[in-house]
Amino acid sequence: MQEYSITPLVEQDKPDWRRLFNGYADFYKTSLNEEVAEQVWQWLMDPDHVFEGLIMRDTDQQAIGIVHFRACPRSLSGGDIGFVDDIFIDPDARGSGAADLFVARLESIARERGWPLLRWVTQHFNDRGRAFYDRYTGGPSDFIMYQLKI
Repeated sequence: MQEYSITPLVEQDKPDWRRLFNGYADFYKTSLNEEVAEQVWQWLMDPDHVFEGLIMRDTDQQAIGIVHFRACPRSLSGGDIGFVDDIFIDPDARGSGAADLFVARLESIARERGWPLLRWVTQHFNDRGRAFYDRYTGGPSDFIMYQLKI
C-alpha cells in the first residue's frame, strides 16, 4: 500500500485544497463559484467554527485527498456524533488505500472526542463510494434523508 500523510488543513494548503474541492464539486455536478469556495475555506481556517478539514499527501507531497467533518449534536443521546460532509480522493489515487486511511483517521478522531458514531450521506449514483462505505458500515442506515428547498 502507498504511504500517505494526513494533516489538518492550514493556509498553505489552499491551492491544493481548492483543486480537490473543485474535483469534488465536479463529481457531484455542482457549480462551485469563488464566493462559496472562499466561504468554505474561511470556515475551515476558523478555529472557532465547527467545520474541520484534513488533507492527504503522497510521499512526493502531492495532495491526493480531502475530507471535511464536524461535530453534530444528536438529541436522542444528549451528545455529539461526527458528521462527515465531504470525502474526495483524486481519481488517480482511488483504489490505493487512501480512502481507508481517511476512515481510520476519522475513527481515531471520533474515539478521541467521544463520538459514538460517524454519519455521512452520499448520492444514490455514487456506486463506487457506496460500495466502499458498505465495507465499513454493512450498508446504508435505516434513515431516509429528506430536504426542503427554501
